[in-house]
Amino acid sequence: MYVPAMRANQARMGSPMATPELEEEVDLEVATSENLPWVCIVWDDPVNLMSYVTYIFETVLGYSRKRAMELMMQVHTEGKAVVSSGERDKVEGDVKKLQVAGLWATMQQAG
Repeated sequence: MYVPAMRANQARMGSPMATPELEEEVDLEVATSENLPWVCIVWDDPVNLMSYVTYIFETVLGYSRKRAMELMMQVHTEGKAVVSSGERDKVEGDVKKLQVAGLWATMQQAG
């Protein structure tokens, strides 16, 4: 005679398993792909001078000289840097501007 697994367990235990009642509601915020921000990444390349990359970060993205140099050094030493983030349309615009300026820029969803 076939006995499903649940019934077999109940038959061995003699009674159904107790289930605890939770009085506290747990509110989880799940990050879905729809609400994750987008990021613009600039990659290191063998073509552009460090001074030019710094200049582009200042003029195109509006960074201060100090911040532009920090990002340029991150690109130079680590091979890439996230230079902007936000809504998809904004980041697409940043990528396009940086590519027009000759930098290797891509975008991806954060996370």
